Amino acid sequence: MTVSSSNPLRKYKHIIWDWNGTLLNDAELCVGILNQMLTKRQMSQTTLTEYQEIFDFPVANYYKSLGFDFSKESFDLIAGEFISQYETERGKCKLQAGALTTIKKIKAAGILQSVLSASERASLIAALEMFELSDFFEHTAGLNDHYAHSKVDVGKKLLNDIGTSPEKILLIGDTTHDYEVSQQMGIDCVLIPAGHQSKRRLLACGAKVRYSFEDLIAY
Repeated sequence: MTVSSSNPLRKYKHIIWDWNGTLLNDAELCVGILNQMLTKRQMSQTTLTEYQEIFDFPVANYYKSLGFDFSKESFDLIAGEFISQYETERGKCKLQAGALTTIKKIKAAGILQSVLSASERASLIAALEMFELSDFFEHTAGLNDHYAHSKVDVGKKLLNDIGTSPEKILLIGDTTHDYEVSQQMGIDCVLIPAGHQSKRRLLACGAKVRYSFEDLIAY
């Protein structure tokens, strides 16, 4: 299957991908690391289903919802512990099913692509290199730290770097934050519920939802 001339993706000149949860299948790894941290503190563990129903940005709020007390341990310390373990175990992750094929088909169709992530930029670049994806993307936009705050400002800068009319740019992500970012950037958005938030939450936010990469290419 190719990106046919009738496919709505053809209207776009540039596609911006979210990384974690959208292209990289890392939600289960994140839950596993969180459970290690919760167990260490004698706190109740979580599940992937619970995670996808509660996880949100900024990540500090999610940690609070799990019961982490920032008056006892700073957010910086907790986030640092998570990131350290994540960087150690990231190699266990795989790309989402169909992600690589889709990226290749979009490139073959002559549509440019970039990555916009709440990950720290150096870590993001290293991850793309590890999966041999760097050559597919024109721009790699990440945050200046590991704390997963909003990526709106980074997204707006990326928009300027791309230099294409907003109506010709599409953001593809896996969270309601991706939709919020797209709204702030003035570009279209499609969400795929295979990552860090549930299908129910994505549908409720009003974004267009496609259920797989195959569906994305076919619609």
